[in-house]
Amino acid sequence: MTMPVRPWQRWRMVAFYAVAMAYAEAAVVAYLRVWLDRVDPYQPIQPLAGPAWLEPAEMLREGATMVMLATVGWLAGYTWRGRAGYFLVAFGIWDTFYYVFLVPLTGWPRALQDWDVLFLIPVPWWGPVWSPVSIAVLMVIGGTILCQAEDRPLLHRPRPFAWTGSGLGTILALYVFMADGLQTVRLGESTLTMARPTEFNWPLFLLAWLLMSMPLWDLASQRLFRSHIDALDSLADPG
Repeated sequence: MTMPVRPWQRWRMVAFYAVAMAYAEAAVVAYLRVWLDRVDPYQPIQPLAGPAWLEPAEMLREGATMVMLATVGWLAGYTWRGRAGYFLVAFGIWDTFYYVFLVPLTGWPRALQDWDVLFLIPVPWWGPVWSPVSIAVLMVIGGTILCQAEDRPLLHRPRPFAWTGSGLGTILALYVFMADGLQTVRLGESTLTMARPTEFNWPLFLLAWLLMSMPLWDLASQRLFRSHIDALDSLADPG
């Protein structure tokens, strides 16, 4: 009889996959940036320069990457909760280790404050390296909670207000990343390739990050409250 694969074993395999995928992604990006002479993407002239076919090819590659991450999450999980959790774990580890591998391959980023082109769909997303990494940390923590609770009922669930706050935070974070692209989109696609942001709205991003983390804080508060109740019950009934 085949023994079921335990959640932590599946978590480790998903993590191994995400790390390997992060290296593949970093290597491809290193090849492209060396070829384009854009190891540091934050250039004063044409930061997204390249042949016309490159941008749609990169957009399709990004879409394919999302499909690959979603597929491994689907295969690793048994329920919607587990599948969403493993997807978040894979995404967060992949996004973090991408930068870990990019440093020895290219010498960039030199600091967490360095600007990067984070995504191209539907317009270029810009932000310092620390911003996507901070979101990736939330994804790994939240995803781990989801997938480890797949095989047992949840004692605590984030309440609707926490999910609402998280959704609003996600929208705000997306706006911060895409603000410069959205401001120039009406001027034409060529302007998007020339866009070079000069200031990151970190106060708004910090608010977005705190809102996105609300489900985790809500779970932590519920567990802390429950532990206090159990402690009081044990004192009231020592036998």
